[in-house]
Amino acid sequence: MHIQSFFREPPPAQDLNVHNIFFGRADQAQWPEYTIHIDLETDKKRSFKELTERIKDTLAAFHSPLKNGGMEFGTEGSEEMIGIMSENSSDYMVLVHALLANTTPFALISSYSTRFELLHAFRLSKLTRLFVQPKHLHHALSVSREIGLSPTNIYIIGGRVKGHQSLSGMIERARRANIPRVPANPAKQTTLGYLVFSSGTSGLPKAVMITHGNILYSMYQGMVVGEEAAKVISRPNDVPVSLAFLPMHHSYGLHAYCFRSLLAPATFVLMAKWNIDAALKAIPKYRITNISMIPSVVVQLVNHPRISTVDLSSLRQVNSGAAYLPPQIADKMKGLAPKDTIVSEGYGMSECTIAALTQVLPGMLDGRGKLVPGSTGVLLPGMEARIVLEDGSEAQYNEVGELWLKSANISPGYWNNETANKSTFVDGWLKTGDRFSMNEEGFFFFADRAKDTLKVSGAQVSPVEIENVLLAHPEKLITDVTVAGVSGGRTSDEKVPRAWIILSAAGKKKGTPAVVKALDEWQKENLSKYKWTRGGIEVVKEIPKSPTGKTLRRVLVDKFEQKLKTKSKL
Repeated sequence: MHIQSFFREPPPAQDLNVHNIFFGRADQAQWPEYTIHIDLETDKKRSFKELTERIKDTLAAFHSPLKNGGMEFGTEGSEEMIGIMSENSSDYMVLVHALLANTTPFALISSYSTRFELLHAFRLSKLTRLFVQPKHLHHALSVSREIGLSPTNIYIIGGRVKGHQSLSGMIERARRANIPRVPANPAKQTTLGYLVFSSGTSGLPKAVMITHGNILYSMYQGMVVGEEAAKVISRPNDVPVSLAFLPMHHSYGLHAYCFRSLLAPATFVLMAKWNIDAALKAIPKYRITNISMIPSVVVQLVNHPRISTVDLSSLRQVNSGAAYLPPQIADKMKGLAPKDTIVSEGYGMSECTIAALTQVLPGMLDGRGKLVPGSTGVLLPGMEARIVLEDGSEAQYNEVGELWLKSANISPGYWNNETANKSTFVDGWLKTGDRFSMNEEGFFFFADRAKDTLKVSGAQVSPVEIENVLLAHPEKLITDVTVAGVSGGRTSDEKVPRAWIILSAAGKKKGTPAVVKALDEWQKENLSKYKWTRGGIEVVKEIPKSPTGKTLRRVLVDKFEQKLKTKSKL
């Protein structure tokens, strides 16, 4: 099955520095003066004009020679890679755009990294310089010594530390010295913009290369979808207000807050990192209209004991991405939001810059658009897809296979990883590793990750299917669940399904033994025998997830297998 997007084609990607699309567009001259950023912790505001001026001065500082008080980043012949290791802030966006304008590639480093993860990221990206928050400086310095990164090339973002230059200091020096401002450097479609690390749910993360052409085409896709949506919904004239807590070091947060935020005036209340209690206070305080979330956050929100007392009346749009959102959780979110709030989800991955599938509102696409329960939507503009079976043949309608994607927003590959490139990027197609089906109308449905699918008695078993059945128990006994394969099959290499669950208030009241019994009976009523959780059902306090909301099944499996080994030795 080979399908192309229903949307009109976006403009083709060009040899252009993407900075020139983000800033200086003709439509921006008509924008009102507005606040683009509010720091949740300090309540400090920054206007769009102030942000723009700060980016211009940062670019001037980076571009200018050392003798003139500049930093001389990215001079001809140099091979720079700038690391950014910080929680969310307004200056994170400043730094990102100054580096893009200067055609100096950067690596998005998670500030939550362990020492082992940080060493891997530093080594893989081959950092030449690093911007880091003061609170993470000691951590970064200890790792930088192992890769030979000089302390003089480690700078501060979001404060000042003696002995290190800071982003704020560079801007102030540029202003004092009247360093002349410069236009963005020329760039080609193939010019490397940044590296973003894959989630690493199985093995070490890979560094995904994203080019200026990738970013540019992704923005064009967003513009086409926005124009199509505007045909069926009327947007208020006021500036929307978004709660911005997704980490900017991840594709979802980077694009939502640093890139797509520049398509139209919008205010972003910046949270350094996720805190549900702070978020519940911020929504009514700032009259939040838009929230982009990940499934693990949606789960926290809908199950929070105080959620029924929080004023959510300002919400207009709620979106979920980065991982699969179970329909039962989506329905709970819809029930909490005002009746006319748009609650939607999409599908994407860093390898396709940001997104590949989006839900469409009723009436869009000349009447073809509609919200289909359980669907992740249709292809974004300019995208092609195939659904491929294990034997390499094309799937038919409603048949599950691996999703392959092709478009100008697809990454050219992984940084310094030819082995992964050969297995993931094939003849212009991105093999996503995710299993989907598509119906006759062109709507896609997520099944599971290919590597998470189990073979039980020779038949394929989807963990997601089992999870959805357990979540659908009429007594609402659990708030979250994950299923994975563990030892216990008929052969030494066959795995059987095991479920890890988090009890709801109703579940806690009923008690663990009764809940396990009830769920076991429920699954046996609703699933074929080979799909039953023969590996057991275990109550846990927490299901481990990555910062982007992907369930780390391997953590639970490893812990279970270790216990199994210990028991067998006794």
